[in-house]
Amino acid sequence: MNRKQTIIADALFRRALPNTLYTILLLLGLFVLPSCQGPAVRRPVEREISLFDGKTLGKWEITDFGGQGNVYVKDGSIFLEMGNDMTGVNWTGPLVRMNYEISLEAMRVTGSDFFCGLTFPVGDNPCSLILGGWGGEVCGLSNLDYYDAANNETTRIISFETGRWYRVRLRVTPGKIEAWLDDEKLVDVVTTDRKIDIRPEVDLSQPLGIATWQTAGAIRNIHLRKLPD
Repeated sequence: MNRKQTIIADALFRRALPNTLYTILLLLGLFVLPSCQGPAVRRPVEREISLFDGKTLGKWEITDFGGQGNVYVKDGSIFLEMGNDMTGVNWTGPLVRMNYEISLEAMRVTGSDFFCGLTFPVGDNPCSLILGGWGGEVCGLSNLDYYDAANNETTRIISFETGRWYRVRLRVTPGKIEAWLDDEKLVDVVTTDRKIDIRPEVDLSQPLGIATWQTAGAIRNIHLRKLPD
């Protein structure tokens, strides 16, 4: 290589050197920077807790409706004997008022009216999910805009079997109440700008309670799941 060729090669090498350094620094950044950014932000985990241990009433107290039937725990279930007119229990433990799900199993033992009247909080307001009322088949929410489960858009007619366990799931989120019976969606209602309330008969079930009307029922596997905000 003559002197002219040497000078040209040297110039090309010097010109390429900054690009090579840039490439090396870029590759180092890809590996080094992620380790300096700290832990990734994770979405809050949904938490489920049991509200009934299957052995004692625990934080459930018998609701003093007057004329209520006996309440006792047997075979992993809470039995609510037929009252005149209502029998029920109230939850006295920590309470969640929004962004939650309640799940349980309920059974009609004897009688012909609602075997599960689940009263629950919707923010600062109470509402009830009724299963098998008004003669045994009416389901829905009481109350929406002052109309009860027999007279609003959530009304459903279901023929319940005595002695059969039904899976119930209720979800409360801002602006919406949803409920499922077994795997079928029972309620899906928007509550924005609606009047949410209860019938006076279940006033003592507030803020969270389960009751029957002239019917013996049983409940078990009661769980609460807090949903992410």
